Amino acid sequence: VQLQAFGGGLVQAGGSLRLSCAVSGTGSIFRFYTMGWYRHAPGKQRELVAQISSDGTTKYADSVKGRFTIYRDNAKNTVYLQMNSLKPDDTAVYSCRADAGSIGVWGQGTLVTVSS
Repeated sequence: VQLQAFGGGLVQAGGSLRLSCAVSGTGSIFRFYTMGWYRHAPGKQRELVAQISSDGTTKYADSVKGRFTIYRDNAKNTVYLQMNSLKPDDTAVYSCRADAGSIGVWGQGTLVTVSS
């Protein structure tokens, strides 16, 4: 199983970005995975930003509720993170993770930088 994240970049505060995480090596089993986006900012611990389960249930960190939306396209084996109203505090490396039972796989990160 491999995960590849796309979509990071530099954006001004108040702007938007959409991150994508393409998953390969799972075939149609992708739909059973719980998918999550995490971020790691300098000097801070890595945190869960958003998660979507196989039945579509979502959860978000309090700091991003109302601004970020996680969704998945099982036909494309891809999970997305739509980020709106970005703040400088959102600056971090964002990584995706796939979980199924005791199996967890990380993808490489993509850097999001929000300028003030």
